Amino acid sequence: MAAVFKLVCVVLAFMVVAAPYAAEGALTCGQVASKMTPCLGFLMGNPMSPGCCPGVKGLLAMAKATPDRQAACNCLKNAAKSMSGIKMDKAAALPRQCGVNIPYQISPATDCAKVK
Repeated sequence: MAAVFKLVCVVLAFMVVAAPYAAEGALTCGQVASKMTPCLGFLMGNPMSPGCCPGVKGLLAMAKATPDRQAACNCLKNAAKSMSGIKMDKAAALPRQCGVNIPYQISPATDCAKVK
């Protein structure tokens, strides 16, 4: 029950972060959160859940245009900054673990304005 409560809190946090970035691209932080929620355990050091890589691949497929990639980058960056317990090495390794290549590193230090 505590894990479900934490998950709901994380999704809500993603959605709160979404408001400033919704206008930047068609992709919203709510959509990013929806795709990335199954990866939360992995990002905190636990084994990867079966839904994680399909979510990562789905997010990549949704972010075809530069504004969408920049919006996704900003959502992930702000979530990484605001959530305690995220292991940045796991976040950086996530695309590789799922067999995809994204045009930026998932990190609070990423300059999302440079993502093409």
